Amino acid sequence: MAKKHKEDRIQVILECTEHKNSGKPGTSRYVTTKNRKNTPGRMELKKFNPTLKKYTVHREIK
Repeated sequence: MAKKHKEDRIQVILECTEHKNSGKPGTSRYVTTKNRKNTPGRMELKKFNPTLKKYTVHREIK
């Protein structure tokens, strides 16, 4: 079995794309990890936004 390197997995922050345009205060953010080798680009996931009370697209920031 191949040895996994710990530095391949990094922690990323996902921020809601629709929240900025809604005009409501605050932000919806989630913290998760991703494998840098398998997903070199920016990650996008549908997550629940409690302020808007619906599932929205959250995109990786930084």
